Amino acid sequence: QVQLVESGGGLVNPGGSLRLSCVSSAFTLNDHVIGWFRQAPGKEREGVSCIDTRDGMTYYRDSLVGRFTISRDSAKNTVYLEMDSLLPEDTAIYYCAAAGNIWSPIAWSFAGYYDSWGQGTQVTVSS
Repeated sequence: QVQLVESGGGLVNPGGSLRLSCVSSAFTLNDHVIGWFRQAPGKEREGVSCIDTRDGMTYYRDSLVGRFTISRDSAKNTVYLEMDSLLPEDTAIYYCAAAGNIWSPIAWSFAGYYDSWGQGTQVTVSS
């Protein structure tokens, strides 16, 4: 399994920005599909965004298009999630995950496709 570590979370005012990072301590992320998920208190985990590092295709939760951007830095073996214009409802624990051998872009946000998860990083949007 790929070992993933998230960082970059914190407390931010509404309208602010954060950039989350996901790195692997095991091996390169370049041959994997990497997803970002989040889970707010009392709510189910939901897919935020995903990048297929094999071809660079990106996918987003419809409601987040225009505010969140996923990217990768191959040299740093890191996948980023840039979050702008943050809202209180973006408050959640954010997780990155690597997909296993079975994955479909049509259902990229299906958590069952992802078999390696990081420990999560807390994002709190509040004034």
